[in-house]
Amino acid sequence: MALTVFALPAEAAISATATTDLNIRSGPGPQYPAVGLAGRGSAVLVDGCIEGSRWCQVDVNGTRGWAYSTYLAADEGGTTVVIENERAALAIPTVTYEGPAVETTASMPMGGELIGPVEAVDAIQPPDTVRTYIDGNPSDPVYLDGEVVLGATVPETVTFREIPDYEYRYVRVNGQPVLVEPQTRRIVYVYR
Repeated sequence: MALTVFALPAEAAISATATTDLNIRSGPGPQYPAVGLAGRGSAVLVDGCIEGSRWCQVDVNGTRGWAYSTYLAADEGGTTVVIENERAALAIPTVTYEGPAVETTASMPMGGELIGPVEAVDAIQPPDTVRTYIDGNPSDPVYLDGEVVLGATVPETVTFREIPDYEYRYVRVNGQPVLVEPQTRRIVYVYR
């Protein structure tokens, strides 16, 4: 699977850190499958980012793919900055993507953008019966611009499904089941 047109020398990569558990995807978008995970605090090498996009080509412990720059931080003159906001100051190269296109279709409802930056939330540990219920009662996927991360806010346009005798709701965002606190609409658990 081709990931990019340009191969950059290793010294051009920018060292960064994942600010939350972050999917590494096979292409630059939430519609591409996850090929790995950068855990919160993981070292990430950023080869470059697509011009006009928040998606960057990355390497995490040998897993190459694409990550959402809103959740990547780097050191810029002794200050930790979010890559999305400081691409020029960090001199991050521009890359392009030439690989298999994966498109969302009309049957996949579009729901807007996951709202960030994420707020700190305490992750929950759902009982196994919740996953069993979700798997047995699948919801239609909703595709949102951005990445599915703990603490992100799900837009008002997205409808959640109830789980019997459970305080949280669920929805499948960008192909991943997530649990959401209904009052704040914040993601409190991501099934990976």
